Formats: sequence, C-alpha cells, structure tokens
Amino acid sequence: MEQRIYHGDISPNAIAQSLMAEFNHGNLRAQVLGQNDHLTVQIATSQSSRSGGQTALAIDIQKVEDGVMVQIGQQQWMGVAASLGQTAIATLLNPWNLLGRLDDIAQDVQNLQLNEKVWQVVEREVRAAGASTQLSERLSRLTCAYCGAANPVGEANCVACGAPMGNVQPQTCKDCGYVLVHGEKFCPNCGKPQ
Repeated sequence: MEQRIYHGDISPNAIAQSLMAEFNHGNLRAQVLGQNDHLTVQIATSQSSRSGGQTALAIDIQKVEDGVMVQIGQQQWMGVAASLGQTAIATLLNPWNLLGRLDDIAQDVQNLQLNEKVWQVVEREVRAAGASTQLSERLSRLTCAYCGAANPVGEANCVACGAPMGNVQPQTCKDCGYVLVHGEKFCPNCGKPQ
C-alpha cells in the first residue's frame, strides 16, 4: 500500500471527484464510498468490457491535520495476467492470432498502468488546489519554549526573545509528505532516504 500526505487546503471530496471524472468511463467503472472526511474510491473493470482482463483498485482518501492522506491499495491484476497469458498462447499456436488480440493487449497495458494514472490524477488535483507534500503554513511555525512566540521554520533563535530554537525544526519527506522528526535519516512512511 502506497501512501502520500498532502498539506494545504484540499478536501478528500475534491480528489474523489477528480478520480471519478477520470476513471468512470470506457472499460472502467468507479464509485465513491464513505462520507466527508474519509472516502474510498473503487475503480474496476466494467463487467461488460469486451477487451482485456479484469482488474480492481481501491484508493483511500482521508482528512488529516492541514491536508489529506491518500493511500492506494494493491491492484488486482490476476485477470490482466490471465488475458496476457491467453494472448501469448494464442500467438504461439498461430502468430496471426496476435492481430485479433491487439485490442486486448492495449487494454491490458492500460490496466497495468492504473496505479500510475491514479497518482497523476491525484497530483494534478493537489497542484490545482495549491497543496503539496511541503509543510502547510500553520505547521511551518514553531512556538518558542521560553516566550511562546511563533517562529518560522528554520530560525535558529526565537525572533522575539533570541532563545535557541533547538532541534525542533519540522520537515517533510520529499517523496510522500510525511512529517519527519529531526534527524531521521529514512522516512518511516515510505522508507526513502532523506
């Protein structure tokens, strides 16, 4: 399960509606389940699809502090693999069979790229809303332990009293947006080096 956190003024509903608009046509069907702050978008191959194998994918979108968290589940790909296998066997029996299966091959390749396309739609909607994996303005302020004044992230000393801010500077993972604790060398969410 891949997960990303986006900080900013964006709602789960905005992302869910973008996914519905993108994937609820052609050979794919999409539906939204849940309410308000926690939605799940299910994308699956239409039962009446005439080409390609069957696939399904669930995307969980929930409101978190100053943004949303998007998780994509494991794609069901066995139907796509079976369709590709059927194409391979048909081609081995008679290479001319490949011409009759071109539509199936194209649909199978499109289905295998579903995960990547979902992230593209999510990223496009997040950018349109002005959100990102960077810390939101509210989270990028630190409170001085001595005087209680708000300080921008990165300040070595308090702007009001001059006290040292110490090692409390927050930052986010460059890949998934997870808020990191100072000094973490690897993101606990996605495991990528920082």
